[in-house]
Amino acid sequence: MDDSDSSEYKNKPEHPREKSNFLANLFFCWGLPIFYKGWVKDFGEDDLYRPLKEHESHRLGDKLEEEWKLERLHHAEPLLLRAIWRMFRMEILTYGGVLFVQEFVLGMVQPLALGKLMNYYSPNQTTVSIQQAYMYAGVLIVSSFLSVVVSHSYMLACHHLGMKMRIACCSLIYRKTLKLSKTALTETTIGQMINLLSNDVARFDHCMRYLHYLWIAPLETILIMYLLYFNVGLTSLSGFFLLAIFMPLQMVLGKLASKFRLKTAIKTDERVRNMSEIICGIQVIKMYNWERYFSKIVETIRKLEIKQVRLASYIRALHVSFSKFITRTSIFLCILTYTLTGNRPNAEFVYVIQSFYNIIKAALTNNFPQAVSDLAETLVSVKRIETYLLFHEVKTPQIKQVHKKIIHASTPLINAASKKSVGIFLHDVSAKWNCMLNENTLNDINFNIGPKQLVAVVGAVGSGKTSLLHVIMKELSLTKGVKDVVGQISYASQEPWLFAGTVKQNILFGEQWDRKRYENVIRVCQLEKDFELLSYGDRSMIGDRGVTLSGGQKARINLARAVYKQADIYLLDDPLSAVDTHVGKKLFEECIVGFLRNKCTVLVTHQLQYLKTVSKIYVMNSGKITNSGTYQEIRNSDGEFSKLFKDHVLEESEDYTDTQSNKSGYLCDQSEDEPSEIKETRETGSIASRVYKAYFKATGGWCCAIFVLALFVITQAASSSADYFIKFWVNLEQTRSERNSKNDPLSKSYSDEIYLEENYNKIISTGIKDDRSKIDLFFTTDMCFYIYSTIIVSVIVLTITRSVTFYQYCMSASVKMHNNMFNRVINATMRFFNTNCSGRILNRFSKDMGAIDEKLPYVLIDTIQIALNVLAVNFVIASVDPWIIIPTCVIASLFYFYRTVFLRTSRNIKRIEATTRSPVFSHINASLQGLTTIRAFGAQDILRDEFDTYQDVHSSAFYMFLCCNQTFGFWLDFHCIIYAALVTLSFFFMGNETYGGNVGLAITQAMSLTGMFQWGMRQWSELENHMTSVERVVEYTYIEQEVKGDEQEPPKTWPEHGLLEFKSVYLRYATNEPYVLNNLTFKIKPREKVGIVGRTGAGKSSIISALFRLAHVEGKILIDGFCTKDIPLKNMRSKISIIPQEPVIFSGTLRTNLDPFNEYDDKHLWNALEEVELKEAVSELRGGLDSKMSEGGVNFSLGQRQLICLARAIVRNNKILVLDEATANVDPKTDSLIQSTIRRKFADCTVLTIAHRLHTVMDSDKVLVMDAGEAIEFDHPHILLQNQLGIFYGLVKETGKSTFEHLSNIAKTSYQRLQEDR
Repeated sequence: MDDSDSSEYKNKPEHPREKSNFLANLFFCWGLPIFYKGWVKDFGEDDLYRPLKEHESHRLGDKLEEEWKLERLHHAEPLLLRAIWRMFRMEILTYGGVLFVQEFVLGMVQPLALGKLMNYYSPNQTTVSIQQAYMYAGVLIVSSFLSVVVSHSYMLACHHLGMKMRIACCSLIYRKTLKLSKTALTETTIGQMINLLSNDVARFDHCMRYLHYLWIAPLETILIMYLLYFNVGLTSLSGFFLLAIFMPLQMVLGKLASKFRLKTAIKTDERVRNMSEIICGIQVIKMYNWERYFSKIVETIRKLEIKQVRLASYIRALHVSFSKFITRTSIFLCILTYTLTGNRPNAEFVYVIQSFYNIIKAALTNNFPQAVSDLAETLVSVKRIETYLLFHEVKTPQIKQVHKKIIHASTPLINAASKKSVGIFLHDVSAKWNCMLNENTLNDINFNIGPKQLVAVVGAVGSGKTSLLHVIMKELSLTKGVKDVVGQISYASQEPWLFAGTVKQNILFGEQWDRKRYENVIRVCQLEKDFELLSYGDRSMIGDRGVTLSGGQKARINLARAVYKQADIYLLDDPLSAVDTHVGKKLFEECIVGFLRNKCTVLVTHQLQYLKTVSKIYVMNSGKITNSGTYQEIRNSDGEFSKLFKDHVLEESEDYTDTQSNKSGYLCDQSEDEPSEIKETRETGSIASRVYKAYFKATGGWCCAIFVLALFVITQAASSSADYFIKFWVNLEQTRSERNSKNDPLSKSYSDEIYLEENYNKIISTGIKDDRSKIDLFFTTDMCFYIYSTIIVSVIVLTITRSVTFYQYCMSASVKMHNNMFNRVINATMRFFNTNCSGRILNRFSKDMGAIDEKLPYVLIDTIQIALNVLAVNFVIASVDPWIIIPTCVIASLFYFYRTVFLRTSRNIKRIEATTRSPVFSHINASLQGLTTIRAFGAQDILRDEFDTYQDVHSSAFYMFLCCNQTFGFWLDFHCIIYAALVTLSFFFMGNETYGGNVGLAITQAMSLTGMFQWGMRQWSELENHMTSVERVVEYTYIEQEVKGDEQEPPKTWPEHGLLEFKSVYLRYATNEPYVLNNLTFKIKPREKVGIVGRTGAGKSSIISALFRLAHVEGKILIDGFCTKDIPLKNMRSKISIIPQEPVIFSGTLRTNLDPFNEYDDKHLWNALEEVELKEAVSELRGGLDSKMSEGGVNFSLGQRQLICLARAIVRNNKILVLDEATANVDPKTDSLIQSTIRRKFADCTVLTIAHRLHTVMDSDKVLVMDAGEAIEFDHPHILLQNQLGIFYGLVKETGKSTFEHLSNIAKTSYQRLQEDR
């Protein structure tokens, strides 16, 4: 946990908004230099600013945590929403007041001023003079300008407030994660946490913007009803009946949307959890050839998820459709009532109600339903977060630190310093993992250790050894008994936990650097040689989960971390099993017995040979301590375990020697090149056309895309024709009204005819002058009404059809894009997984897929709709006043230029925002895997600070993105106001327009452009930004796939014999890296049992990679004469069984873990479990074979998981079996069980055993000795021992005299038996 990144981050420049004045903030002047910087260079992470103080993660997290504590203290049923309200209420209320002013003052002035202006163009009016008309036009323009200024500052403030809520909740979720009890961990999954941190909290970002419309929209509607009645009359209210019907409908739809959102979230949790498991266990999945099974699982979950997304999107489609036709239909109802009451439509009536209904449309059909929908979805997310925050926690009292370390009051640490002597005292203690279970995990435990004592805990697999350590660390709650633990604890977990960072960071883990102690720890943990082999020594980067290290190296670094920490009590959970036995002996003697000699130490181990020197041994079985005493006492007792002690050679210490370096060569010179983590790939420049092509192709191809676009165009044509026809009808009625006023409607003078002719040219584009009277006769008031009705009905039908079809195609694209990405990822090379941490991959499957599922379709439909609308509006305005095309073209060109500048910056910021999100996910993933270690070390504060730093980096990018959006929007709207002013004033300057219909149409359309034009430009830009999610998903469809050569299906019976041959095999993990296998040649005959030995880094595990084709192999590997390159991967891998070093269990049932493809009957599976002595344990479970497995199989002990992996191999019954030190984590009894089972069940198979302990391979038919990727020796162990100059002889000789004789006898007996068989 290095803080160099955070200190470098704090050195970034201050955010320009911190220094800008009120006017600069109001007009977004401080945002303009950001665009300039983005224009002249590609914007990178180095260009980010420090976060504003008000949205720093630790501040917000502290504050919300305090509020949440008060909430839990004062309420029996705490509500997270109440805590958030208390924290942010002042800001929420202030923004409500600002919106009230904008909507009720600035918003209402515009239609009233427009009404008065329309009055000026009424026939024969005398009430409004030219000066008053100018004044009304001025009021119209100024109020529009002020509205723009206020609305953009309001929007940024709301987005910022939502962002702060999100940051606070994320910080609170992470803090809760660090406190989750083991019981809680069985109820939640990594998938749920990542979904909470990606999709659920994202609801806050959008919720605040529309929240206040929940009360403003109804008030605004009542006020508008009054103003309409006062200004135009009763008939103008008839459109409200339609709105009254739609209001409850939208409420129902909002409720449904939240229901679908919850179901979607549950399915997304499940899918992301599965993805997390797949990424963590990908190597095993590939070796088992289980990709097809997991693809099927993810595909099924994805189908169920997309079903819910599809239903939610149809609701969204209806919302979008309503906004298109509801205003037009309301106006239609008003005109219908107006004409039925004997009136003729006029400009003032039509355009005043149109202006007012447009406000109602924005409030009631856009903002109000959006507020209902957003609030409903946010409440669902808040409830999910709240449920998570109420999960059971571990109770950890405060401790005093040995040295200064920043302690945060909210994160309690492990133990209380006391005057009592250091030690662990358990009396009659019982405990269980899950309070829902009836049976205890531990029963009646009496366990006492004083200061400076070393005790060992031994016992069979699943006997409760690890559970005992968890009780000591307060990870497991007691059901009865007394426990007293005095002293500070350090802990080394059974499964090594490493996080992405340097080796040194993993060892220090937030402790202060003490060079002398550090060098001693490295020496006693036998890491000096390893550090010399690593390119950058102890500054070498460790990949996610320590993927770049061997099992032994991981175990020793894990132990070094525990030993480096200054503590009173050291709990070491089986630290010796994954290492070579001679290294194990040195670790025991130099580290556990030597370095920790003055400490209270508990050692859980299966290595009985080390137990002679310990103070006391506790023997466990079935959750109870069955025996305790010294080595000799237990050896002399009658217990079952004592037999194993008697069978053990006294001076047993078995494996390889290591020449220790006497100088600290691993402490690299700081001037050397620093190692660096492989950065997440990020595109630059504009979104490539291939990304758009990939998306449209996924929707169903170009034909579908063209069909949907055609639907959009037809719908827009129908909508615009409705607006145009209203103008035509109003002007027609105005002409009739003027003729009637002259009392001679039938005879017209020549000048009247010319006048009418000129204006009819503006009304309809026909040059036939003689048809005027025919048109007049045809377009009667009734006929106009019928035509208008038909247009409105067609708009409704077309809009709904268009929206539903569009969303249908988008969902199709989502499904295909996810499946394509998943198939490419699961078939990617192991190199891809080793160089990309799980957070990066999960980011694409959670956040990016979430954007493609839900956000992208909405932005895309908005962009297309607005683009067509803008074109139609300009066409309509140009039909009234062709001169307006000139400023329109100028402003359009300006906008396009602004958009280009804006996009160049915002696109890169959006990409940075996406990549800075990945470390947040990786961090929570790593934290969950090492939760016990983190708490044992009291490192919660360090990890929390690091999480806050990752959040701050992301917040910096996110806020910059928000600011760029709002700055761009404001300046576009500013230009739109100028444009609307030109349109409004042009009618005064031209002076030849007398038709109120034309003026009303032009001004209302130009005003509608104000918001629409900038929103359209922003949505177009937002579309490009959301396309970065598509780009990131498409990017993963081009990742390198596992090589497929000229493959042919082998015979069904292949391999019949199990003959394995390596011919000049070279292997390397990347083209720029050295070979790890060099010219490896050997031949293993059918049914031979071969042991593979060698020091760390000798290439033992690389033989497995070569055999399973997990990396690039040169040369030939033949199985029964068939080259593995010529056989399809799925066939080849399915014919080789492996029992991996780290047992991987997947969530699901026990049956799916043994037989995912349902190829075998129950009897076969039960037999396999019986062979590994798990039948009894499984039959006691409620579900038997269908018992649920927790995530990672944590409801089984590590040894039991190893036995399940052996059962898998027995079920598959292949001719070739590979054991990667499969007996490392089991007790001697289980070890002998596994060995005898392998000898019996795989007698007719070829078995390769990669060994750390020599006794597991001494009775092999042959031993392959590896060194630096080459085969040095290869023969029967007895023959190899005859060569006193050989490496193998040296290895065995170094184990000690009696052990050498014992192992030599095993080899000799085996050799004699082999000769007799021949």
